[in-house]
Amino acid sequence: MSETAKFTVDGKTFELPVIMGSENEKAIDISKLRAQTGLVTIDTGFKNTGSTTSAITFLDGEKGILRYRGYPIEQLAEKAEFLEVAYLLIYGELPSEVEYEAFKNEITNHTLIHEDMRVFLEAYPIKAHPMGILAASLSTISTFYPESQDPNRPKEAIDLTIHRLLAKVPTLAAWAYKNAVGQPVVYPKNKYNYCENFVNMMFSLPAFDYTPDPVVVNALNTLLILHADHEQNCSASTVRIVGSSQANLYASVSAGVSALWGPLHGGANQAVIEMLESIKNDGGNLDKWIAKAKDKSDSFRLMGFGHRVYKNFDPRAKIIKKAADDVLEKLGIVDPVLDIAKQLEEVALNDEYFVARGLYPNVDFYSGIIYRALNIPKEMFTVMFALGRLPGWIAQWKEMVEDNQPIGRPRQIYVGANERDFLSRDKR
Repeated sequence: MSETAKFTVDGKTFELPVIMGSENEKAIDISKLRAQTGLVTIDTGFKNTGSTTSAITFLDGEKGILRYRGYPIEQLAEKAEFLEVAYLLIYGELPSEVEYEAFKNEITNHTLIHEDMRVFLEAYPIKAHPMGILAASLSTISTFYPESQDPNRPKEAIDLTIHRLLAKVPTLAAWAYKNAVGQPVVYPKNKYNYCENFVNMMFSLPAFDYTPDPVVVNALNTLLILHADHEQNCSASTVRIVGSSQANLYASVSAGVSALWGPLHGGANQAVIEMLESIKNDGGNLDKWIAKAKDKSDSFRLMGFGHRVYKNFDPRAKIIKKAADDVLEKLGIVDPVLDIAKQLEEVALNDEYFVARGLYPNVDFYSGIIYRALNIPKEMFTVMFALGRLPGWIAQWKEMVEDNQPIGRPRQIYVGANERDFLSRDKR
């Protein structure tokens, strides 16, 4: 017999079904609540509300578990290439050798951007935030492929849109970076793999020969995998709800980019470096700032420590810490800001105050360190996050479309003024 949840309102008892996921997660199905009772629920920020069932990502914050399609993040980060993980998230299974080669070739053949896009990119002011450029560029790209706006096009056409998006976002991201630093854009090179190509477009210049550093490439590969999906977070939910209107994939992902832009979401790694710079500019007295972090009456909060979902540790942080150490060692970075980061890491991992509260360095802390070491401007950090999260957004959109989910339309409880009559201005 199926399990149900009972509740009583105005003397009447109602039963709602309880559903169970493949990892024994339970949820009360309230989809018929309003029809049966006339009531809706209030859950500000949707902290206790499941918006969908999904087969993409499993996350257990209490146990520090993250799996893509059943595969532990630790195994994927160690053994997989980013495009393998992208294929897994989007299509449900790891690709065979033949499938993977065809997938890579398809993406490689679509990395170029229409030359007319240069006009748009060059028109942005030098101080334009790269996330604004990326969001706008994604919406603009949809105009070059009007067929992508047809929600009823065949599977092959949808796959083509997916491949174009995966191929072109690194080019757009790199060009946004070049715009930010006032350098000429670098075109993609098909001889490189996905991560190598992006690093080359970011850091090469026409004036000299450049070969992507394998340590940097491997660190980027790891970072992108760790960021690839994270269940129903703010940006993923945004992509789903925009896509539920049958908006095209480019527009839906553009909305996801805008959601990621916020400092409480993807902008956290930028906030980490800004915090470290503030400590340095204040004289580098770390003890002072540690004391501020412990003082409940002080508004200062450590950025890059703890996590809203992971209560004990962020499984991604353990992985990216090694990549950060490798990059710093390989590049021989001398940077007082990163020195402060290492000191702060040591305190957080050993100080009882932070240990007891689960305020461990998270993935944003270490990714910020890596990007700083690579001399990437702070404004580009969130763009790097977006590049990694792209396959997750695509997978979430694709799942939502294939499940024929209805348009998103949350309810509310109105708390404003009651009915009143309009008065002319002379009587107000």
